[in-house]
Amino acid sequence: MSEQEFDIVEAENWKPKVLLIGTALGAVVGMSAAYLLIKSSGDEKPPDISAGQGVKLGVLVFGLLRNIATLGE
Repeated sequence: MSEQEFDIVEAENWKPKVLLIGTALGAVVGMSAAYLLIKSSGDEKPPDISAGQGVKLGVLVFGLLRNIATLGE
């Protein structure tokens, strides 16, 4: 196999790897966040999260995703 053919195969093969790594990292980060939320609320009652806190968290996550999307530029 020539070097040019090898480059084409590598170029086609990177997308599934990135998706799998991103999925695994997202699952680990999400589970860690849930664990910290459970630990901080205690064992007696579910955590109290207001609508304002939910909106703040959503904006924060959206900003993080936007920054990640601009890394490739």
